[in-house]
Amino acid sequence: MNLNSTFIIQCLVFFALALFTMKFVWPPLIAALDERRKKIADGLAAADQGNKSLDEAKKRISALEAEARTKAQQIVADTEKRAQAIVDEAKVAAKAEGARLMVAAKAEIDNELQRVKDSLRDQVAALAVSGAEQILKKEVNAQVHADLLAQLKTRL
Repeated sequence: MNLNSTFIIQCLVFFALALFTMKFVWPPLIAALDERRKKIADGLAAADQGNKSLDEAKKRISALEAEARTKAQQIVADTEKRAQAIVDEAKVAAKAEGARLMVAAKAEIDNELQRVKDSLRDQVAALAVSGAEQILKKEVNAQVHADLLAQLKTRL
């Protein structure tokens, strides 16, 4: 055989094998590669979407935390205001009760003072009548006696 004929046969076998490979082997390989490339791209897109969703969730959580903190501070402030209002109401009530007790005590003192004065007047009148009896050495008429005591009470 000639070198040229071997070379030509080898070239024909090479081209036949190349056509066979291009016709039957390459399309499934390219399809598998394209499918794999698509899966990888979808996975990366899903990962990016997941990261975006995670960032959005973190932002929403931060916003909710800030809102909860604000509400908690408002509740604490309202509670403090209410506590102060209760303390103020208690102070006002205590002052009113103290004033009422003072008025009652003054009224009681005035009543007691009046009773003591009346008792003292009666005792002074009795002593005066007793002294007058001693001086006069006689009993005064009961009606006259009552009139004198009444006059004496009004003078005292």
